[in-house]
Amino acid sequence: MEYAKLGSTNISVSRLCVGCMSYGQPSEDFHMWTLDYDRSREMIACAWDLGVNFFDTANVYSFGSSEEYLGRAVRDLKIPRDRIVLASKVYFNEGFLSKEAILREIDGTLKRLGTDYLDLYQIHRFDYSTPPEEFMGALNSLIRAGKVRAIGASAMFGYQFHNLQIIAERNGFAGFSTMQNHYNLLYREDERELIPICRQYGVSLIPYSPLAGGHLSRREWDSDSLRSASDRVSRQKYDHARENDTEITERVYALAEKRGVSMTEISLAWLLHRGVAAPIVGATKPWHFEAAVKALSLKLDEEELRSLEEPYRAHEVVGALSSNITLSK
Repeated sequence: MEYAKLGSTNISVSRLCVGCMSYGQPSEDFHMWTLDYDRSREMIACAWDLGVNFFDTANVYSFGSSEEYLGRAVRDLKIPRDRIVLASKVYFNEGFLSKEAILREIDGTLKRLGTDYLDLYQIHRFDYSTPPEEFMGALNSLIRAGKVRAIGASAMFGYQFHNLQIIAERNGFAGFSTMQNHYNLLYREDERELIPICRQYGVSLIPYSPLAGGHLSRREWDSDSLRSASDRVSRQKYDHARENDTEITERVYALAEKRGVSMTEISLAWLLHRGVAAPIVGATKPWHFEAAVKALSLKLDEEELRSLEEPYRAHEVVGALSSNITLSK
């Protein structure tokens, strides 16, 4: 396993992160395809055995049971707390990123995870209803209180992220160390502004959906999995650009065949070549993690990179929000 530091912190993470949205109590109101506790623990154990120490969840995933499963697995597997990096998020909750909401939600997250501190706390989206000085100050107070080691952000527009970093600097607050954005071979809109801003500030990229909901791991667009059949969010992300996207997946498939590796390895290797610190992989089977780990040693040359990138055309923005939204239970 390879490791990297998050931003300018001393937090060392594996160059793969486990996306724990796949783990939690299945429900029609969130996702029906998530794994129960026993299977979730098996997947967390598999990742840990492969050298993965970085696990990402959120207060909203399976309405809190994702955090509960992760914390319980860490205890059941007797993983030393100081050797694992736990990350969670806040926003899709009552009050969005108000000071009251942040202070309330961090305590709920810590309780569900069974820990007294979080290594990385991320704002899940930009809050249009709360003054940025208020939520940046609230996040800073969590670091000062020892409840959080570092803070990160997730999908938003480049100007918003830039402004938040400036607000942090002007007020003496901690700035963001990570950006969890939507980034893969089928969605590269953040290359225009957000990613260059992250580079400017030395912010580590830890993108979600690195395999585009599975589309970059198989030749067929649809699969017979429960997730493929029931994940409305994934269909909203990708089906509208299917014609262009399938042209790209064919390039991935052809290169995988030529190199004698899986499409997963090609897709993740591309991200790693583009300077991503740790793509967030939502695996539900052990071989998913095993293929992801192999990507770390796969080197692509410039001609291969150009071939993968050449078909891409501009996509609709997916991830950053133009206004606040809530998720109802």
